[in-house]
Amino acid sequence: MSAVENVNDNAAEKKLDNPAAAPAPGPTLVKAQPEAAAAVKKRGSGRFLLMVAVPLALLAGGSYFWLTGGRYEETENANLRQAKVTIASEAAGRIVEVAVADNTLVHKGDVLFVVDPEPYRIALAQSDAALAAARMQVEQLRAGYSQAVAEEQVAAGELDYAKAQFQRSTDLARKGISATSSLDEARRDLDKAEQERAAAIQGIESARAGLLGNPDIETDKHPAVLAAQATRDKAAYNLAQTTVRAPVDGVVSQASSFKVGLYVAEGTALFSLVETGDTWVEANFKETQLTHIRTGQIAEVTLDTYPGRPFQATVESIGAGTGAEFSLLPAQNATGNWVKVTQRIPVRLKLKTEGEPLSVRTGMSATVSVDTGFTRSFGSLFGTAVAAE
Repeated sequence: MSAVENVNDNAAEKKLDNPAAAPAPGPTLVKAQPEAAAAVKKRGSGRFLLMVAVPLALLAGGSYFWLTGGRYEETENANLRQAKVTIASEAAGRIVEVAVADNTLVHKGDVLFVVDPEPYRIALAQSDAALAAARMQVEQLRAGYSQAVAEEQVAAGELDYAKAQFQRSTDLARKGISATSSLDEARRDLDKAEQERAAAIQGIESARAGLLGNPDIETDKHPAVLAAQATRDKAAYNLAQTTVRAPVDGVVSQASSFKVGLYVAEGTALFSLVETGDTWVEANFKETQLTHIRTGQIAEVTLDTYPGRPFQATVESIGAGTGAEFSLLPAQNATGNWVKVTQRIPVRLKLKTEGEPLSVRTGMSATVSVDTGFTRSFGSLFGTAVAAE
């Protein structure tokens, strides 16, 4: 016997026992069928709405992200940079004083170390003496010129006298009063006077040449004095270089082994000074991200040291080539096994931290997001795009 028949039999029995309480089976079966159909219809409508709404939502969200995408170019391949100044001594010698240690903060003009200045003081004293000697030599040349002029005047007087004597001897010899020997002696004296005057004139020219053709030249403008003065200035400069000062504000680095007593050679790198006043960010963008990046655009920089604290920056310059182009061993792609790899190009950004005391160090990691001002439009599907003002 089926379950339906059992139910009907039980219902019939209940009706016989209590006819007033038992409901009629006919109306109950007729009412249950429309409710089930309505539930099925409602469930089908909800499923249809869900199937339509989800693709529409995905389409709307995708359209929004597509239209707003491409404006901001971001990279985590970025580092904070600060200029590094190599400190060296222009004076060779032994270190007698060290005023800094590793990681010391210094200001421009602060003394870093001192090289033994005594040998350079001695050289300066010698240069002072050589300068004084050069000035004395010029004064001697001027005195020699004056003496040569005086000798020329004496020689000119002797020549005039010799000419007069020769003329008298000639007249007397013509009249037969004077002997021929007297005329020969007068001619010899005349020749001698002419030679002496010529030598005196040559002495004047020589003395004038020693004074550069100008007997009134200033002593300190004479080449000998200028050379001695240059030597003296060089000695004074070398003495001043024995005290090495900080060229800029910064932090001393790699100076742990720099101690008193160390002998340093001229021009040898001793330690570094990281310049705190010149800070920038170097971001390595993929070449595909540089399509709309231009100098002057605004960027946002987040340092890993200060998470959640963005800093404003400006695109200062874009690198002249990819990192591979400036590597020690540039890649050679003419071997036939070339594989295309997306290259990265460094972009320099000027960090704006005015009025914000930050403890930053060169090499810190950063995240950079550049606002290119570029927005897409539906027209870009057909090859056109617009740039936001």
